[in-house]
Amino acid sequence: MGNSPDPQEEAAFVESRGFRPQLFVPAGGRSPRPHDAVAALLVHEDGSYIMQLRDSKPEIFYPGHWGCFGGAVDSGETAEDALRRELREEIQFDMTGATRFTRFDFDFSPLGYSKVYRVYFEVKVSDAAFRRFVLREGADVQAFRGDKLLVTRRVTPYDAFAVWMHMSRPQSLSNPLGL
Repeated sequence: MGNSPDPQEEAAFVESRGFRPQLFVPAGGRSPRPHDAVAALLVHEDGSYIMQLRDSKPEIFYPGHWGCFGGAVDSGETAEDALRRELREEIQFDMTGATRFTRFDFDFSPLGYSKVYRVYFEVKVSDAAFRRFVLREGADVQAFRGDKLLVTRRVTPYDAFAVWMHMSRPQSLSNPLGL
């Protein structure tokens, strides 16, 4: 956690751990299996986005890329319950509130799978809470200014789009009460 390394330092970090960031790594010749999912736009009190460097596992989408924390929605779970569970599992963070931001729908039928969704929630994080994160899934966790994240890091495309949408909102929508 802490200041963001420059892109060359990040590449050295990734390579030193045996990661080879790729857009697609087949798992036994098949694509990773898509599921309904949730994701947290973790917004630090300074406005930066707290992101996860994804593991280099062939069974996940976009291994070795930066992405939002989150994961699959289990049967019988609400999206918010899934988000709460995933944040506990991945960074030992007990969120106190989340605001639904957007939902993306993906049609995987060309790959032999069904349609799935990914719901994004905005979750505000104090600096004190960020410092207590315990990374239990992924290779790293860091906070990035949105503009720097999207220009200098390899980010999963759907999470990059969600971050872009979030940071592009009119100020009146991001803080309607002027607080």
